[in-house]
Amino acid sequence: MDLHTAETTDHLLGEGDVPPVHEVNAEGTSPFLLTSDHYGRILPRALGDLGIPESELSRHIGWDIGIAGVAERMAQMLNAHLIAQRYSRLVIDCNRPPGVASSIPVISEATRIPRNEGISDGERALRRREIFEPYHHRIDAAIDSRLRAKRPTVLVALHSFTPVYAGVARPWHIGALYNRDAVLPKLLLKHLRSESDLVVGDNEPYAASDLTDYTIPVHGEARGLINTGIEIRQDLIADQSGQQQWAERLARIFAEIEIELRAERLIE
Repeated sequence: MDLHTAETTDHLLGEGDVPPVHEVNAEGTSPFLLTSDHYGRILPRALGDLGIPESELSRHIGWDIGIAGVAERMAQMLNAHLIAQRYSRLVIDCNRPPGVASSIPVISEATRIPRNEGISDGERALRRREIFEPYHHRIDAAIDSRLRAKRPTVLVALHSFTPVYAGVARPWHIGALYNRDAVLPKLLLKHLRSESDLVVGDNEPYAASDLTDYTIPVHGEARGLINTGIEIRQDLIADQSGQQQWAERLARIFAEIEIELRAERLIE
């Protein structure tokens, strides 16, 4: 199916395409709601390969390397609900406000994305409607359901980052990201810094903001939820062993944080 067909049928995803939303442990009883905006790197069949080789699609520009394995394991270890997004961030970035240049990038790092050049408003709307919106509507619905049931809800947005960016090595093993609400990030930073083998980033290598992020500002801050973003360096979670080790470490830390949040009556 080519773009013309996709537009005339008013669909981007068709036969053979998987749904954008992936969920694990939807009935989990943990107060932590896990999200993964860049979990997958699938491309809709209608868009072909976006004009770039597989070697580029498999790099960080296509997805958050290693975070899928960490997120799945954490969901099971914490008995937490995970909501993840299967399509590549190069189709539409589900952690960017729609309309900004990085939402559907023409260039990602130094790589041109030919298939994203000069696309119509109609195709932009299709990508948003069939990938971005179902994912974020599902997160909204999960939060709505939890709040109606008076269940404590703490949002944890999971990401990974490249060891080297623009030729500069990044020393951090993990970072806690936040914008207006630092309640959970401060607790997380305290626990991470108590681990003697870690270099920990405080809003490093990125800081969350309304202009550069969507999940934390919209689902965390706007909903009044305690929240944090997490960035793990990709070389540490590139294989299953690393993913298991980091999931175990973070599950242990979040179990301890839950006790503190309850003791301080920040969740009940």
